[in-house]
Amino acid sequence: MAGRSRHLPVELPADAPASTPWFRNLEVSGFTVTVLVLIIGALVVLAPSLRILVEQQQEIAALEARVAEQERAVEGLSSEIDRWSDPAYIESQARDRLLYVKPGDISYLVIDDGATIEVDSAQPVSDEIQRTRIDWSRAVLASALTAALTDLPAVELVGPETEPAPAPEPAP
Repeated sequence: MAGRSRHLPVELPADAPASTPWFRNLEVSGFTVTVLVLIIGALVVLAPSLRILVEQQQEIAALEARVAEQERAVEGLSSEIDRWSDPAYIESQARDRLLYVKPGDISYLVIDDGATIEVDSAQPVSDEIQRTRIDWSRAVLASALTAALTDLPAVELVGPETEPAPAPEPAP
């Protein structure tokens, strides 16, 4: 039994704390201090390089996104070039944009003179029939007489005046 040791229970003094903090058991040696100083020095030396690396990675990601966006734009432009190389597309664009027609074709042109009436959705819809304030037969006669008898240019001609609206009748 020479290789075995016996464990005897040891009693702590009454004024000793029950447990000691873990850091009291650490032994600080010169080697430990040297290793900690080397680790801190390496962090100080490498931190700016790591920051630059992260910034460059972010810049590369932004540039790759721009390249992908420009590649999509190039694809759109190349499809536009393909369309413009088609004679039928060129003809349709000339008809739509430049109002070209082939000989013998009849073209109708609708002009929006900007007199579009905007309808306010807050206005109530009327249930009553409304009368127009212009007598169309007088307007046609006045237009024909004005066109036949005037020396004014077309820009200075004014449309017929509207008749004043009749006053609403009081409710009984």
